[in-house]
Amino acid sequence: MTQPSRTGGQILVDALNIHGVEIAFGVPGESYLDVLDALHDSDIRFIINRQEGGAAFMAEAYGKLTGRPGICFVTRGPGATNASIGVHTAYQDSTPMILFIGQVGNDFTDREAFQEIDYRRMYGQMAKWVAQIDRADRIPEYMARAFQVATSGRPGPVVLALPEDMLIQVADVANTARYTPVQASPSNAQIDTLRAMLAEAKRPFLLLGGPTWDAKACADVQRFAEANALPVGCAFRFQDLLDNAHPNYVGDVGIGINPKLAARVKNADLLIALGPRLGEMTTSGYSLIASPVPRQRLVHIHADAEELGSVYQAELMINSGAPQVAAMLAAMARVDSSAWAGTVAEAKAELAAYQQQPPIFKDGKSPLDLWQVVQQLQAAVPKDTIITNGAGNYASWAHRFYRYGGMRSQLAPTNGAMGYGVPAGVAAKIIDPLRTVVTFAGDGEYMMNGQELATAVQYRAGVLIIVFNNNMFGTIRMHQERDYPGRVSGTTLHNPDFAALAQAYGAFGEVVDSTEQFGPALARALAHTRDMQLPAVIELRYDGNLITPNATLEAIRDNAMAAQKKG
Repeated sequence: MTQPSRTGGQILVDALNIHGVEIAFGVPGESYLDVLDALHDSDIRFIINRQEGGAAFMAEAYGKLTGRPGICFVTRGPGATNASIGVHTAYQDSTPMILFIGQVGNDFTDREAFQEIDYRRMYGQMAKWVAQIDRADRIPEYMARAFQVATSGRPGPVVLALPEDMLIQVADVANTARYTPVQASPSNAQIDTLRAMLAEAKRPFLLLGGPTWDAKACADVQRFAEANALPVGCAFRFQDLLDNAHPNYVGDVGIGINPKLAARVKNADLLIALGPRLGEMTTSGYSLIASPVPRQRLVHIHADAEELGSVYQAELMINSGAPQVAAMLAAMARVDSSAWAGTVAEAKAELAAYQQQPPIFKDGKSPLDLWQVVQQLQAAVPKDTIITNGAGNYASWAHRFYRYGGMRSQLAPTNGAMGYGVPAGVAAKIIDPLRTVVTFAGDGEYMMNGQELATAVQYRAGVLIIVFNNNMFGTIRMHQERDYPGRVSGTTLHNPDFAALAQAYGAFGEVVDSTEQFGPALARALAHTRDMQLPAVIELRYDGNLITPNATLEAIRDNAMAAQKKG
């Protein structure tokens, strides 16, 4: 039924309530003051951020963690452009998210008014749907569609522009019902075909990844893997889809993949890819799986029908959400797995060997052993701890050596966005304050959104942030030494005292220079996050030559110079 007259801002906030929104992130702007006013009397918690990029990352992290759209509000022009990094991340990571942008009034449009941008053009390639609401009486319709689009099929971001004059319009309009996500399901014939292909296999491999997962789907796919003795790998930054301690989990299929695991994927005669897009990072530059016709028999299952066949011509393509297909696979009659039953234990042993202390630390010359740091962290935190990180070589310590406890214990951007780790960690602690949250951040990564430490202090979000400080943009330096050895340019950093900076924010801060210092510092930091409900920062100062677990910068440079001389 039609409701009493309301302003556009009130209609919008009422719609957020109808669609179950509890938290929104953002930076205030005069372009959406009426929304802020309506939020004043709402039960929705509005988290004030210090920069729109941080706000958008927090909304994206909310979408990853909960499966519901992360909500972000920013102002026009500069606010919208700052927030675009979070929208791009949500698109490539298939995360449900809705970005609301205050817009110039309709009477000012197309004049290049103050901070005016056409958001349909700006966001057209990085969002599932971009629209502008020009009439207050259509807000419920646009809102229902936004939530529907963001969560159905392959989830992703939606962008809605809100003209300032529209938000103060008064309208008589009925509310809608709450949205209901829609996902496709496999047919019985497709499951029968998959079972027949599995029964014919000698070296099958199950690869998990992508969106739409929930706890039940993870449990169902675990039952399927156990029943059929399948080795299971997780795609790039989806390592939490199966408890890493589970006997069937054999490693992550992403950057820096275990060479023996890569060989297993390449040599599989049946590859069941349940959920991932099979993008560049997961396929090691499209080398693990040949494109467009794979060497392996490929079963590709994805929530978006348009993704299927777009890169790989799989023998069997199934359009389905993860919960829908996982339930049917769990109920599927098991096949005779005697031909490959021993491979799971072999692959698990290969993973264990790959996660041992790297040779670069075995000589004991490095004062700070980053492998020991991860081992001590793993022993000190609960199994359901959430680990967040952004982009950089430092992340390899989390990806290769940390053992994730299952759904949802990993928040990281598959699009390689720097600056993600800190906002994601703060958001995770705000969303789920009873869980331990640890952020891995490089020195370059931290400085991109470290201002959100103020947000953590303001909302008493006790996240632990571990800053890996090697005074450089390490990933770029590594590539630089490989391609232009000895010619360092544009990658050296001069950093602040991160521990002192944290203390200035009102957080705990401590510097660690040696392995012996880390354990006691970790205990103090975790106690601070728990007892004070405030964030903590541990700055790790270590030799930048130790660039990856596999190689030093010196070795990379020497090998490159030797190759140049040879050539």
